[in-house]
Amino acid sequence: MAIAVRPEVNVANVDAFLRDAHARFRAPLPAPARPLRYGVDLGTATIVLTAVDATGRPAYWDNVRCEAIRDGVVVDFTRAVAEVRGLRERAAAALGEVPASAATAYPPGVPPSEARACRYVLEGAGLTCRALLDEISAAQALLGIADGAVVDVGGGSTGVGVFRDGALVALSDAPGGGLHLDLIVAGALRIAVDEAERIKRSGQVNVEHILRPGIERIAESIRRQIGAEPVRAVHLVGGALMVGGAADMVSAYLGLPATGYAHADLITPFGLALCDG
Repeated sequence: MAIAVRPEVNVANVDAFLRDAHARFRAPLPAPARPLRYGVDLGTATIVLTAVDATGRPAYWDNVRCEAIRDGVVVDFTRAVAEVRGLRERAAAALGEVPASAATAYPPGVPPSEARACRYVLEGAGLTCRALLDEISAAQALLGIADGAVVDVGGGSTGVGVFRDGALVALSDAPGGGLHLDLIVAGALRIAVDEAERIKRSGQVNVEHILRPGIERIAESIRRQIGAEPVRAVHLVGGALMVGGAADMVSAYLGLPATGYAHADLITPFGLALCDG
């Protein structure tokens, strides 16, 4: 699969795409150019279905809370299939067509024998899996960076991919992600973990000072995974670090420019849709 790359990421263009994508939550793009392409992101906390039109514009997305997948490993196959089927049915009603295929992904640390289960979930829900790839490559399909590191901070792990001249030259994954940050907030504020996740993302309570040790722990994981690879910038994707000041903390710890995105949790899901066929 050829993925277009650019000499430098145009952050404004990526942000504009993500703003448009965010607005398409259960709200289809009027008169999209067909055929549509689809992605299904089987996350630890949520399953997300996305669609782009024939010109690559975000056309629709939906999600559902689900814990049937843990860091790319399907732990409740029946429920995972049922939730994807439900998302497919809602997409069909909203878009006027039944999604027939989609791309999906797995964290870099998941072995191929386990990753295949993600394909089987899609097939069980009536979708042909046209691409099964690691989450870093899915994010790259949208970002299209030439040189740098893509860092996907998921619920339970942090994946790092290093790109040189647009080619993936190093890929790794390590434990530690958004759930650990939620536990820190929950403990500090003495609230439930689900409420901690909501507060962390909403920005209603300033939790930067509470989360600094946890974010720096993630930054250390990034540093170790990059190792000796020459990297001049990192791009943060995934919802775990959608916290005010997180990119600056990571940048200061690594001594490298770090770019965060307002809707970073949509990068991998919409990158998957771009990979459908």
